[in-house]
Amino acid sequence: MNLIGDQERSKLKIAVLYDDEFILHNTGPNHPENPGRLSSVINFLKNDSKLQPNLIWPTFGYASTDVISLAHSKEYIHLVKRESEKLAESNAKLSTGDTVISKHSYQVARKSVGAMTEAVDQMMQGKASSAFVFSRPPGHHATKDRGMGFCIFNNVAIAAKYLQNKYGINRILIVDFDVHHGNGTQDIFYSDNTVFYFSIHQHPFYPGTGRPDEKGSGEGYGYTLNIDLPKGAGDEEFIHGLKSQLIPAMDKFKPEFILISAGFDAHENDLLGQLKYTNNGYRKATDILSTIAEKYASNRLLFVLEGGYEPTNIKEASESILNAIISKNKKLTGR
Repeated sequence: MNLIGDQERSKLKIAVLYDDEFILHNTGPNHPENPGRLSSVINFLKNDSKLQPNLIWPTFGYASTDVISLAHSKEYIHLVKRESEKLAESNAKLSTGDTVISKHSYQVARKSVGAMTEAVDQMMQGKASSAFVFSRPPGHHATKDRGMGFCIFNNVAIAAKYLQNKYGINRILIVDFDVHHGNGTQDIFYSDNTVFYFSIHQHPFYPGTGRPDEKGSGEGYGYTLNIDLPKGAGDEEFIHGLKSQLIPAMDKFKPEFILISAGFDAHENDLLGQLKYTNNGYRKATDILSTIAEKYASNRLLFVLEGGYEPTNIKEASESILNAIISKNKKLTGR
């Protein structure tokens, strides 16, 4: 369902979705996934005189249990609610894995999903050209019934299911360039031939999945594509992977919508990752994704923050991505 023409879409602004409630997910002192990850980039975006005229800031609410259950079991959703709401001011680990939760984590995770579905609505209803969701907690490690790796609900997986259920989008591409393989996203769509999952990540590294021979199963065989990079790989390897493997795959798959799990822990200055991407590398990657989106997906790109644990990197890499989208929109409209 494409409600406006491609050229008209490129004239629209970029939707940025953020809510101060995201800071209430309390992971405790010295945890790398903390509220400070968002404050720097949001303050910058709200005050930058060059970017701000190109952005809109939609409001949004909490995702319902029905929406979250598009990608998660009802049992797991209730487990998160129960374990989160029983906490007082302290925090604890979710019983399913290495994810810290606090009293407000369930509600914050619901709002993170709500940001994603609102971003989808903004784009599909002709209110925004593309979108970037700056939310926490991240999501790409969360499987159908297990939170892990700092993740609670799989934001990008739910958005893909939401696109299919509400708007009838048949072919969706998920690109994941976080330094860690998105095992949760892969698991959810492993036997699905309507969602193509592409991940380029460091190996060996947490969570240990994402080898090139993991290609899907059943009807989904061939719809999962993993590129694992060694420690120290940088922009050259990143861009080569996109050009040599993603582009040919998409010329066959022809995605109608592109979702991006944008983790910035592959940045050369990140605290946890050991890859060497630069801000220019993220811009080049966005140019490639924009070209695929222009060709097949009506210019629709929806980014959501995953990892990245140095606030300056998140700010600068996000700026590079947004500038790339703005430049592409200007070319499309001849401005």
